[in-house]
Amino acid sequence: MAKRDYYEILGVAKDATDDDIKKAYRQLALKYHPDRNPGDKTAEEKFKEVAEAYEVLKDPQKRQIYDRYGHQGPAGAGFQGFGDFGFDLGDALRAFMRDFGGFGFEDFFGESPSKRKSGPQKGRDIQVVLKLTLEEIAAGVEKTIKVQRLVSCERCGGSGAERGTSDRACPRCKGTGEQRTVSRSLFGQFINVSQCSYCGGTDRIIEKPCLECAGDGRTKGHTQIKVKVPAGVSSGNYIPVKGAGDAGPRGGYP
Repeated sequence: MAKRDYYEILGVAKDATDDDIKKAYRQLALKYHPDRNPGDKTAEEKFKEVAEAYEVLKDPQKRQIYDRYGHQGPAGAGFQGFGDFGFDLGDALRAFMRDFGGFGFEDFFGESPSKRKSGPQKGRDIQVVLKLTLEEIAAGVEKTIKVQRLVSCERCGGSGAERGTSDRACPRCKGTGEQRTVSRSLFGQFINVSQCSYCGGTDRIIEKPCLECAGDGRTKGHTQIKVKVPAGVSSGNYIPVKGAGDAGPRGGYP
């Protein structure tokens, strides 16, 4: 099967600038990235294809050879041709993270691990379905509801550590919440950052967990919440109540 033209793959003209090529690649890479298309083999192939095209066209020397000789490259001199070096998904992902890791990561997962702040994390939101009469919908109403939620542990004050003890910095990640591994490929050396498996990314270790909450900093409880329902609401409307969700682990806010 004949390979598609690299310029056609990226949707740019043959006289495209380096910035044009980089911009086109980023847009297509985000569109076909495996994290946006889980299990989609077609998108995965597209992702690898645009990465391969970008790797050639972003390099002035490779681009010059491609423009002159095409995919096969110059005859002789041991040149194997573009695309014949086993460009796999791992290479495509590393190429993407190498040039766009600073903000490409956040496009999929929110804040990157290296920028994520340590300390207490926000708790989970809770959704409650309210049943209203026609009169209540028309006039509006204030209702008091009882909600089961996770609340801060009274025994440890939400820290997760047993009374008289405290947590300490994780010895494996040195309190960063991250672990780094170095990998090497055709494109050079890359540093992969992931959540520390020892502390779970919290950057702290509890040596003696609280006997009440087992180190989580939360226990099950009930809360009475007042909800003001405005007149004219319809099915599917949401009324947020600040601070009424689950408490976050280890002292995190609701």
